[in-house]
Amino acid sequence: MIVLASILFGAALGWYRASRLSALTSDRLQWAAAHAFAFGLVGLFAAIFILRGAA
Repeated sequence: MIVLASILFGAALGWYRASRLSALTSDRLQWAAAHAFAFGLVGLFAAIFILRGAA
């Protein structure tokens, strides 16, 4: 669940940051995808860290 939430948050943040630069829709999608990927990796490592620490 953490990974999905971080992916969605990253995509929204990337879209917002690109829209502040008055970027085209394709640029906004690229920024959203890049942020979603990065935040997804961070969320994945956070989830692994939490699950490994709980066991």
